Amino acid sequence: MRNALRTAGMLILLVVLAAALVWVVVYWNPEPRQVNQELNIRRAPVGGDFELASYQGPVSLRQFRGKVVALYFGYTQCPDICPTSLGYLSLALSQLSPEELAGFQGLFVSVDPERDTLQRLKDYGEYFNAAILGITGPAEMIDDVVRRYGAAYRKTETGSQMGYIIDHSADTYLIDRKGKLRAVLPHGTAPEEILAALRKLLREE
Repeated sequence: MRNALRTAGMLILLVVLAAALVWVVVYWNPEPRQVNQELNIRRAPVGGDFELASYQGPVSLRQFRGKVVALYFGYTQCPDICPTSLGYLSLALSQLSPEELAGFQGLFVSVDPERDTLQRLKDYGEYFNAAILGITGPAEMIDDVVRRYGAAYRKTETGSQMGYIIDHSADTYLIDRKGKLRAVLPHGTAPEEILAALRKLLREE
């Protein structure tokens, strides 16, 4: 019974994601902007190494030396911002050659460890692209990564069946092959611009 409920839950998640991605591709055309201006956004992120958990086990940024990394903070029950950002990233990744894609790693950091299990994060990331790995950890570890990269999030109770939502910044952080933060792409950056930024870093030794 428990397995059947888990399977049904995953199917519902995939259906919602599919609908969201279709809507993003066909209808969404946002202006680049900072999501939720009231959040305390750090303007000069320093980046740096970190370690969180994935379905594969512990994951550190250091282990992806030699690859270009796209880092994004969000959560799987995000109604629109996360699907938009990951949808645009997915469209950019679809234009990379197999050789280019082999030099790339996406990391989706969930700021909702209470609800986002490692299996759920696996399914969520891979829905957009197999190169996107969902990771999370205890709140104090997440907060350390959030501070390093100048991101922000805030849990807000809704009084609804969902319980709470999470307001969060929506930048995508591009990290070069040496582990250095090189670019911060604001929410709404077009897929072709993401593609150009990725290829610039991928061409570097």
